[in-house]
Formats: sequence, structure tokens, C-alpha cells
Amino acid sequence: RVQLTESGGGSVRAGGSLTLSCHYESLYETFCMAWFRQSPGKGREGVALIDSDGRTNYADTMKGRFSISRDNVRSTLYLHLTNAEPEDAAVYYCAADFLVGYCPFDLAYYNNWGQGTQVTVSS
Repeated sequence: RVQLTESGGGSVRAGGSLTLSCHYESLYETFCMAWFRQSPGKGREGVALIDSDGRTNYADTMKGRFSISRDNVRSTLYLHLTNAEPEDAAVYYCAADFLVGYCPFDLAYYNNWGQGTQVTVSS
């Protein structure tokens, strides 16, 4: 089973930047890894994903201010947020599973989740 541990959450000023990390263990050889987020009163939504070939994709509403990357040596997935907006306040989760064809923004696809890290945005 893949173990995922997020870190890096905290408070960021509106317009500021923040980088979240997700350390992983026992990752599959071919995989999808994704970042999701959940704001109070809302469902969990996809932010960005990356597969074992390095291909990335972003949810339509997240394009332009988020960047996903991975460091194989450190076994860490990153999510970099720039120009933070109040609606970016949420709990951010990383997720992982086997790569089958392509990586979707489908919650049901991912069977391995981290515990989440909270991001707040101050004005």
C-alpha cells in the first residue's frame, strides 16, 4: 500500500505563494499522483496530477496558478501555488494509484490518500 504524507500547509497572504509537499513510500512503478482540495461545505475537487511518465494535467479552473512536480530522489510530490486567492483556502490532499491508460480527476480512481494539509489565505 502506498503511504502518503502531506506537509507545507499554513497561512499565505492573498497574492502570495506556497509550496505543498507529499512524501510517498511504496509507490507503484507506473502510477498516477494527484492533488485534490476540499473547502468547507464543498466536495473534494481535483487540482493537478502527474503520471510516471511525467505528464501533467490541471483542472480547468486551476490552470495558471498551480504547478505540480515530483522529485524522484526525495520521493516527494509538490504543488506550488502562486498568486493565492481566498478561494484557495482548503485542505489539500495528495492521492496515488496505478496508471491505467491515463490519470483522471476522479476521486473513486484513487485508493491511496494522505491525511491532508490545511491552507488558509489571509487578506
